[in-house]
Amino acid sequence: MKNQSAGIFVRDRSNCFNLSPQARAGLVSPAHLPLFGLCFIFKPFKQATSFLFSRCSPLYLQDTQTAFYDGESPVFLNACTFLHNYNYDPEDAVFSDKFSEIIRDYPLFTVDNTDGLKGFLLDKLENGNGLEVLEKIESGKYKPSKKLMDHVGNLIKGKPEYTLLDEQLVVFDKVLSCVKNGFFDNQKNVIIVKGGPGTGKSVIALNLMSSLLLDGYNAHYATGSRAFTETLRKIVGTRGSAQFKYFNSYMNEEENSVDVLIADEAHRIRKTSNNRFTPLERKSKIPQIEELINVAKVLVLFIDDDQVVRPDEIGSVEYIKAYAKENNCQVFEYELEAQFRCNGSDGFVNWVNNTLGIQKTANVIWTQKEEFDFQIMSSPEELEASIIEKIKEGFTGRLTAGFCWPWSQPNRDGKLLNDVVIGDFKRPWNAKQDAKKLAKHIPKAPLWAYDPNGINQVGCVYTIQGFEFDYVGVIFGKDLVYNFDIQRWEGHPEYSEDTVVKRSNDQFTDLVKNTYRVLLSRGMKGCYVYFMDKDTENFFKSRMEY
Repeated sequence: MKNQSAGIFVRDRSNCFNLSPQARAGLVSPAHLPLFGLCFIFKPFKQATSFLFSRCSPLYLQDTQTAFYDGESPVFLNACTFLHNYNYDPEDAVFSDKFSEIIRDYPLFTVDNTDGLKGFLLDKLENGNGLEVLEKIESGKYKPSKKLMDHVGNLIKGKPEYTLLDEQLVVFDKVLSCVKNGFFDNQKNVIIVKGGPGTGKSVIALNLMSSLLLDGYNAHYATGSRAFTETLRKIVGTRGSAQFKYFNSYMNEEENSVDVLIADEAHRIRKTSNNRFTPLERKSKIPQIEELINVAKVLVLFIDDDQVVRPDEIGSVEYIKAYAKENNCQVFEYELEAQFRCNGSDGFVNWVNNTLGIQKTANVIWTQKEEFDFQIMSSPEELEASIIEKIKEGFTGRLTAGFCWPWSQPNRDGKLLNDVVIGDFKRPWNAKQDAKKLAKHIPKAPLWAYDPNGINQVGCVYTIQGFEFDYVGVIFGKDLVYNFDIQRWEGHPEYSEDTVVKRSNDQFTDLVKNTYRVLLSRGMKGCYVYFMDKDTENFFKSRMEY
């Protein structure tokens, strides 16, 4: 309909117009969209081809902004690309056959074809009643369309690895019923699901997300982990990524703008949503938990108190319950007890908890009769070789370590430094979050757990937390050792390279215990360990029956 048209207009440089930060970011906020959304591409042209075309598609706005899909006459979107400093070259990669269909749908104009661009714009917008269209866009709201919700819901629902088992199914049904009842309640509803490693918290959370989206609820899935959120976005693809957020994504958001907010790994909730990148004018004193409660009609939190690995992570069950009740929320609690991750063995995680002194359990001694494959290795080389062998056999696996070595930026050529050094064993950490240039086959930090090339680096707790593999190898450092003389665990911050945790004073030992608990419990079929400290190794061996 020509009288209800808008356009997306993509250029490849940033210095053409004096635009707002919102426009420079590429239509991040539909409320700031003029008749033409100007999306600027900063990358060299030949390297930016696929990125450019993904930004050109109007699908994001059609999925998330009510002006473009709601009502009897939604605004019709067109899109094109204008390369204002590039002359047409039929031999260039952008005009190859693999992009022909995209160019047909979203035309590309070069600097020597401005007449073509002019004709395209006139054809699409000449009779556009621009002010009427602009008003409709400005009054529109960010809300996922039913098509988007069905798309994401079916993506999750169709994956066999998200199948619910036994107790997981019981808790899922209870929580889903509670969510749907709470949605129509005038009182805010906060639902807390507690569970240790491998009990299926994330599986239940993703199934909730799928069911709610397919039933027409605007559900968001948020975590405090960049690695976890980015991996989920990779799984669901670009189109569905808008529904997967971070805990700090809800600063200054409208109350009740989300039907159901699913907060996975909620033990990673911080005091506030401020970070080192937050502009001074945007900094807030509002507690992060208040922002999460405020934005959602129903808040569902999945928590493991013993996975807190930094002093600024405060999302304990007691903290959330107390805050929710103080703010007149109705609170429901559920607990997952059956362990599904470690080859069905509750015993392994219970034994780790008991051995590390985190929680007393009945599993004091580990026996080799268990199905779960736990082995102590004599060297880091043997540890690595064992994990690689399992991967060759078709299993998944990763090598991890306590944060006992410096974590360097890559070299100028994008190659990683061998920071983890134990004698002749020298390996790099996974790439840092802010690494700008990486050599070929080195995954970015958020995708280390997802990319097969992640086996070539050693992962730390911040990149592996929330993930699971068939086999995990753990280098147990000297930041936590067992002292036989006084019969207890001792934390040694002098061996830690985690600048935040090592300043945590009395919390240090407990945080490092939680770190190794997380690392040791990432395997579903097996865990292999190399101990830097022989007394610590001997203590573990004293808790094993051969």
